[in-house]
Amino acid sequence: MSLERHSPVPHRDMTVRDSWLAIRALVSRDDLSVVFQPIVDLDTGESFAYEALVRCSVPQYSSPPILFERAALIGCAGRLGRLIRELAIPLAAGKPLFVNIHPQELNEGWLVRPDDPLYMHDEAVYLEITESVPLTHFDLVMSVLKEVKTRGDVKLVVDDLGAGYSNLKSIADLEPNIVKLDRGLVSGIDRSVRQRQLVTSVVRLCRELNAKVVAEGVETVSELSALRDTGADFAQGFLFARPSFPIPAVSWPASSLSPPGPRRR
Repeated sequence: MSLERHSPVPHRDMTVRDSWLAIRALVSRDDLSVVFQPIVDLDTGESFAYEALVRCSVPQYSSPPILFERAALIGCAGRLGRLIRELAIPLAAGKPLFVNIHPQELNEGWLVRPDDPLYMHDEAVYLEITESVPLTHFDLVMSVLKEVKTRGDVKLVVDDLGAGYSNLKSIADLEPNIVKLDRGLVSGIDRSVRQRQLVTSVVRLCRELNAKVVAEGVETVSELSALRDTGADFAQGFLFARPSFPIPAVSWPASSLSPPGPRRR
């Protein structure tokens, strides 16, 4: 199914009933499932948290970005996000959890509802806002994020830094707790001195702005070794575990790589 390219409808004018009707036309609860991938502390080699990733059995929406793009176009991105949290959060009890938030969700009212599952989680919840699409209505976004963070142990993550519309200024404006580096900055970092220098500089900048750094898409021991040298705090990728359910254990690679331990910062 092709996605029509047109301006989104004015989501804040939609009623809860409208949103329910829109999501029912898109997918059902039974079409969705959630898998988890560990985010690994590069000092200890242990899991720091887990990211919840949606899976959809409807073939044309098997790609999560396409699923959310369509939901945003028809006005139910917020309802879809709520449905995913309803599935994910009960399965991750006792574990810090990263959940993805489409920027359009910040223009809707679902996140600030007091009965949202993210306020019922027994550990910290990290909201990932992707940098690969532009944020609009910045004042509204900041207002929603401020309200969300006052209601529970909720923290902000800027996702996909280095992809798409990525802008370093957003780290200063949004004041995230964590920044995730896009796979494009990680792939091949072991083979490029200039790439390592770039990532090292970004890590240093994030630290000066009180944000920790997760390197995404780590697939080889060589990439892991190079990333540890940049000072990145955490890593995520197939090298440690593929997304799955039940929640997977971390597999630190057995190699000549030095074992996890405190590094010089």
